[in-house]
Amino acid sequence: MVRAALIAALLLTPGAVFAQQAVQGQAAAQNQQAVNQQAESGQPPKRVRNVTLTGDQKCPESTAEEVVVCGRLDEPYRIPKALRDNRPIPAQNQSWVNRAATMDQVGRVAGGIPDTCSPVGTGGQSGCSMMWNQQYQAERRARRAEQTPPADNGE
Repeated sequence: MVRAALIAALLLTPGAVFAQQAVQGQAAAQNQQAVNQQAESGQPPKRVRNVTLTGDQKCPESTAEEVVVCGRLDEPYRIPKALRDNRPIPAQNQSWVNRAATMDQVGRVAGGIPDTCSPVGTGGQSGCSMMWNQQYQAERRARRAEQTPPADNGE
């Protein structure tokens, strides 16, 4: 009894796949027929719908009353990769808050405040390892940016 059910399931599975493909084929034929009817009527469509697709999404079907225009969004960011800039912002283009923070840091180093890596003052040398680590990370980022080729945006 179990074998009979298993055999029936195996025999009917390909039929279900073919039936699904046939339904999809019929839907595509109906869609094409609706588009042809609209084109023959000479009247503009009642509605034009613009759809932006991402990933592996499929374009919705057009009907006789509406036309669906699909576009694929490969890059979800507004700024193309070729125009993105990861370099530091020049001082004249920075906000006053950033300029004040930079001046404050310069004053801290000159005064020998702890964690500033300064030879002057009581705790100035305590920030040297932190400064070396930051410099190392900045050098690695710069090398990585030099090694990556500029992206071609296809335009």
